[in-house]
Amino acid sequence: MTKDYLTGFLPDLDEFREKTIQFHKGELSVAEYKKFSGGFGSYAQRGGQKHMLRLRMAGGRLTKERLKFIAESCGKYEIGRLKMTTCQSIQLHDLEAGQLCDLMKEAWQAGMISRGGGGDFPRNVMATPLSGLQKEEYFNVMPYAVAAGEYLMGFIKTVKFPRKLKVCFSSHPENETHATFRDLGFVAGPNHTFDVYAAGGLGIKPSLGICVAKNISPDKILYYIKAMVETFVTYGNYENRARSRTRFMAEALGEDGFRQAYLKKLEEIFALHTGKAAMDSKSDEALELSEYMDLEEYKEAVRPVTKQEVPIKSHILSDERIFPQRQEGLYAVFYQPAGGILTPDQAIRLYHLIKPMEEVEIRLTPKEGLYVVNCSAAQAQVILSATKDSAQTLFETSVACIGASVCQVGIGDSQALLNACIKRVRQEGFASGVLPKIHISGCPSSCGTHQIGKIGFRGGIRQTPEGPRPAFAIFTGGCPIQGREVLADMGKLILAEDIPEFLTELGRMVEEEGMLYEEWTEKYPEKLNELIERYAG
Repeated sequence: MTKDYLTGFLPDLDEFREKTIQFHKGELSVAEYKKFSGGFGSYAQRGGQKHMLRLRMAGGRLTKERLKFIAESCGKYEIGRLKMTTCQSIQLHDLEAGQLCDLMKEAWQAGMISRGGGGDFPRNVMATPLSGLQKEEYFNVMPYAVAAGEYLMGFIKTVKFPRKLKVCFSSHPENETHATFRDLGFVAGPNHTFDVYAAGGLGIKPSLGICVAKNISPDKILYYIKAMVETFVTYGNYENRARSRTRFMAEALGEDGFRQAYLKKLEEIFALHTGKAAMDSKSDEALELSEYMDLEEYKEAVRPVTKQEVPIKSHILSDERIFPQRQEGLYAVFYQPAGGILTPDQAIRLYHLIKPMEEVEIRLTPKEGLYVVNCSAAQAQVILSATKDSAQTLFETSVACIGASVCQVGIGDSQALLNACIKRVRQEGFASGVLPKIHISGCPSSCGTHQIGKIGFRGGIRQTPEGPRPAFAIFTGGCPIQGREVLADMGKLILAEDIPEFLTELGRMVEEEGMLYEEWTEKYPEKLNELIERYAG
């Protein structure tokens, strides 16, 4: 870590320990504790007896050293499960209160700072997971995400934000990180520059981002981040938490008004740090990336691997979970357990698999999966064979938040629903693509990104003659792809118990036409609507 944040953060653990003791003594309410503990990347789980810890890692880079720490901690602290998130972080679940501070301290010392992992702080910085390795990308954005992550941690103890701030980088039009509709997104272009989008986001009143700058030099990203911080602090809503995210600034100021406010802050920051104004000022904050850190060192840390091996001629290398990297002879292997839930045994197995493999690491995806990257052909086959419990179809890669059985604010049990749907759909043997990837969130917060799925579900309650029953509102037609972004509107509620059969019937309808879902829904949108109406009752 370039900056010595660890020294500044470690003393905070004394207060965290004391607050946790007070919470378990009943001296702090759930809401009071949540407001404090979120700033440490930790929340009490539903029921208040167990805890989770969210580890931030910029760009989702789960290095061998980090995975070793997690694998060893699973045994040492009897961790119940691990959850890969849509923000490219890992959550450690089912922790005892007495374990929490020690585990947190050790994680920080291992390079995984949880500070600011929740609460009103800059969150984990995201990046296209295969950046630097993907053949079709514009350029490698991973070093810039790492630099941004380092820089943003400097605000955790110095700036009071109205709410959380999510920053991300995209290197490819697939837009996996949702860079065109985050609080602040840097979108790579073919001329090795970024377009900058701001004030977007999912959740309550979702919004696409506003383009505030085009063709900026990657070396200037910290100026643009600083401008967003100052705009948020100046115009963000500190009075009403329901309207405190950055997208509500754009609503209050108007698109042009927000853009002008942001660009004014940007102009002031450039003036303060460049030219005569900089010479006359006393600002000692470094915003040039070359001044802030050794960028070449960070490029080296995620360097393209030069080892080469002649690919083994095997049908295995044509498997849909293996992706040739831009580096000749190297491969990435995709792995996704259902719902992004890793068991301790799976995490330990992954570590021992990659431990002897030179320069191999893991990249977490924004869709709750992971890639094992920089594998030779032989290594890729080993990883593929050892991860047969991975999702086998597009539908089985579906996204689900941790859900109401664990989350304090959850309404619907997202994981239970996804598992029930996968179990039912597997009985039909549909080809991959007959059903799309679905996105399930337990509440309106959209942690399962239900608003950008071809099909999304959001937890709720439906009134029936027998009384209120668990249900999920359906969302259809969402799309995150750059230039084709669509945020889906909420549809009707379907009872949770009926959704597996709804999806099964949908799959049969698609299969009967000899199509895949994407083609079918474009040709027969009325059939989808009729099916929804029938199940929504």
